[in-house]
Amino acid sequence: MNILLISAKLQKIIHNFACVKHLSRIFGGLTLLFTLLMSLPWLVPHMGWTALLGFVPLLVMERLASQYKVKHFWWWQYGAFVLWNAVTTWWVGEATVGGAVFAVLANALQMAVVFGSFRWVKRRTRGVLPYLYLAAAWIAWEKYYLTVAQISWPWLVLGNAFADTTGLVQWYCVLGSLGGSLWVWAANLSVFGLMVALSDGRMASWNGKARLAAICGTSLALFGPMVWSACLRFQEEGRPLKVVMGQPNYDPYEKRGAVPREEQDRSFLDLLEKADWKAAEPVLALAPETFILHMYSEDLPGSGSFLRFQDFLRRHPSTNLIFGASLYDRVYAPVAPDPCAYDLGRQADGRHLWVLAHNSAVVTDTTARINLYHKSKLVVATELTPYPGLFIPLQKWLLGTTLMGQDIGQKEISCLPVLLPEGAVNVGVPICYESVYGDFCAGYVRKGAQLLAVITNDAWWGNTPGYRQHLSYSRLRAIETRRWVARCANTGVSAIIDPRGRILDRTAWWEPALLEGEVQLLQGQTFFVRYGDIVGRTAVFLFVLLLAAALFRGKKH
Repeated sequence: MNILLISAKLQKIIHNFACVKHLSRIFGGLTLLFTLLMSLPWLVPHMGWTALLGFVPLLVMERLASQYKVKHFWWWQYGAFVLWNAVTTWWVGEATVGGAVFAVLANALQMAVVFGSFRWVKRRTRGVLPYLYLAAAWIAWEKYYLTVAQISWPWLVLGNAFADTTGLVQWYCVLGSLGGSLWVWAANLSVFGLMVALSDGRMASWNGKARLAAICGTSLALFGPMVWSACLRFQEEGRPLKVVMGQPNYDPYEKRGAVPREEQDRSFLDLLEKADWKAAEPVLALAPETFILHMYSEDLPGSGSFLRFQDFLRRHPSTNLIFGASLYDRVYAPVAPDPCAYDLGRQADGRHLWVLAHNSAVVTDTTARINLYHKSKLVVATELTPYPGLFIPLQKWLLGTTLMGQDIGQKEISCLPVLLPEGAVNVGVPICYESVYGDFCAGYVRKGAQLLAVITNDAWWGNTPGYRQHLSYSRLRAIETRRWVARCANTGVSAIIDPRGRILDRTAWWEPALLEGEVQLLQGQTFFVRYGDIVGRTAVFLFVLLLAAALFRGKKH
C-alpha cells in the first residue's frame, strides 16, 4: 500500500506542475540542477559522486518534453550543455577568448547531437533500448575524442569527474576513465528508471521480488564500483629513484625575450642546487615544458643552455636531466615533407627549405647524449592545425597567412632512456595536454615505461580551476597504469603522485619552488594497459548495433 500511495502522490504532483504553462520554469530549474550536479566534480574536491545523479534532471526534462510534445526542446538540451561547459571550462578564455567560446559552443553542440540522436532512437525503439543507445553513443563519442579526432577536447569526459575523488575509482586500473563514464551512465539511468517506475505506478504492480531486484540493481549501479574500489589493493614495489624538480615560475606571456635565456637557466639550476645531493646517488632532474624556446635541433648541443646544463651535470655525475624544448628541424626537399611544414623558400639547388616545428622533451646526462620525444597529442589551434590539407590553404586564402599552430608530433609513442648504474630505464614523458588521454598514456607503459614524468606549463590560464583540473588528471593516469608520476610544471603545480593516485608532495601555485622526493620504478602491467580501452571499444560496437536497429525499424506507434 505504501508503494501505491507514493506512486499516486508522485503522479498527482507531476500532473499539477508539469502542465504546459509551467514547463519553462520546470525546465529552467532542472537545467540549473543538472549544471550544478555535473559541474561540482570539476570545481570542488571530493565531489565526483554528484555526477552519478547529474544526468537525472536532464532525463526528467526529456521525458516531460516527450509527454507534453514540447516543440524545439533541442534548444533546452543544448543550452544545458552550453551552461555546463561554460561553468567548468570558462578559464580557457584566460588564454584565448575566441578559443574558449568555440570550445564551449562546439563541445556542447556535440553533446546535444548525441542526446538528440537518443530522442530520435527513442521514437523508433521501445523499452530500455534507447537508453542503452544513449550510454553507448555518448561513450563512443568520448572514445572518438580520445583516439582519432583531430579536433579533440576530452576535458569533460565523464570518467574525469572522479579525478579528485580517486578513492572511488581504483578500478580504473582495469577499465580506465571510460569505465568511469560507464559508471556515470549506469547510475543515472538506474535511478531515473526507478523514478519512472514509481511515478508511472508500474512499481506498485510488481511483486516483492521484482521490487527488491529493482532496488538492489540501482544500489549496485550506484555503490558497487565504490565497494570494488575499496577492495582493490596495490602492493608492487620497485627500485627507488630520487627525483628533483625545478619550478622556475616564469610568466609564459613574458618569458619569450623579457627574461634573458641565461638568467632563466641560472635561476632554474640554482633551484636544483638547493636539493640534498649525495655522492653517487642516482637522480632524475626535471625541467618543465618548453623550458628552451625556438632552437634548431642541430644547434642544441652547442647552445648556451645545453652547455650550462652540462656544467651542472658534471658536478652531479649520477644525474639525468629531462627538459622541455621548442625545437625545429630543417628539411631540404622539392615538396613539403608534411602538410604542416613551414616553407622558407626555394634554395639555389631548386629545392625548398622546409621547417618542422616540435614541442619536445629532451633527456641528457654527463655524456652529452641527446634523446628526443616529440609531443604527439597537440592542442588544437595553438599547436595543431586540424585537417591541414583543408585549413592551411583556407587560412592563406582568407587571411594571407596562417594563424593556427603547425607543430608536428611523432607518429608513435616512445620513451626516453634514463641511464642508471643498474642499466637503462625507460621513462614515459607525457607533455602537458597528453596527460589528459588515458589510453595514450598507457601506451608509454606498453613501450616499457617504468615511470611517468609529466612536464607542463599551466600558467596560460592564470589562477583558475584549469591548472587544478589538469593536475588531477595525472592522478587518474597513475591509477590506470599503476605508475608513479613525477609532474614538473613551470608555475605549479608540480607534484609527486603514487600509483593509487595520491598526491604525496606538491608545490604551491605561482612561486619558484624545488620539489624533491623518491619514486619507485615499476614493471608490471595493469589490465587496462595490457588490453586497452575495452569499455570504449564495446561502446562503439553497441552504438553501431543499436543505431542500425533504429535505422531499419519503423517508427513506433
